[in-house]
Amino acid sequence: MIRIIDYKAGNAPSVMHAVKHLGYKAEYARGPKDFGDATHIILPGVGTAKATMDSLKALNIPPKLEKSIFKKKTPFLGICVGMQVLFEHSEEDDSPGLGWLKGNIVKYDTQKVRVPQMGWNQARFVKDTPITPADAGLQPKYFYFVNSYHVRPADESIIWAVSDYNGDFVAGIQQENVYATQFHIEKSGEAGLSLLKSFLELEKTS
Repeated sequence: MIRIIDYKAGNAPSVMHAVKHLGYKAEYARGPKDFGDATHIILPGVGTAKATMDSLKALNIPPKLEKSIFKKKTPFLGICVGMQVLFEHSEEDDSPGLGWLKGNIVKYDTQKVRVPQMGWNQARFVKDTPITPADAGLQPKYFYFVNSYHVRPADESIIWAVSDYNGDFVAGIQQENVYATQFHIEKSGEAGLSLLKSFLELEKTS
């Protein structure tokens, strides 16, 4: 069963609509007991990293989620703030993240760009993954972004996609069964739905 994490700071209904539009069945995960049958897990995100972390902790989701991701190797997709909380720390509200990945979330330079970045921007895929081949970056596509902060991973080998907003920033990361995008994959038209479908076709590695 595809499980979409539903917490009060998230955007679960929009992701649920996209998944069902592609012809897949999914259910919400609203607590630890909802991950036992998960074949895929999606963590949507809108708002702030702190609000997301507070909501996840209030629902006691992180321990069970981590077991599903790291022990059961369930394919995982984080979206927007759902990507940012995978890292150690966010400058936004001085908030700790889940710490699955080393790195921090930093704000765009407001003297150079307007924040939030809101609208369509190209993403170039720079890493060969089961979802995107290595040459996908030769044909960048447009995706929909709404973000004032962006990821600075300590390990650049996890960078899956990059975009340009007065300089390159990380638009997607991938490490083993963990995928995440800064753009809203569920609001990105045909390109987003194609990428989401490829994720939903992944199988567990163990």
